[in-house]
Amino acid sequence: MRSTCENVDGNGDFETALDALPSGYSEGVYQGRRYGVSVRRSDDGRRNSLFARELAGADIVSFNMYRLGSGNTSLKPCEMSTEKVIDFVRGFRLLGRKSS
Repeated sequence: MRSTCENVDGNGDFETALDALPSGYSEGVYQGRRYGVSVRRSDDGRRNSLFARELAGADIVSFNMYRLGSGNTSLKPCEMSTEKVIDFVRGFRLLGRKSS
């Protein structure tokens, strides 16, 4: 498991998919399983976090992402691989937004 900063430059589709998720709580599907997802963003958009929990199981996905002044992006997964985080964000499909 990686706990250090990961540079995700070249993963524009990851950032596009993350930016498409609404802030707050929503529900959706990843690999045929339902998840509840909470997305938080700083006012300036430089600090982002996501926490997802499988609704009928035990899987979780959690990370913090930082957009650095240099134009680079730093991804910090929480106790899981960078690949798991990127695959989840790319593959997650919203079912509809729930109120925060």
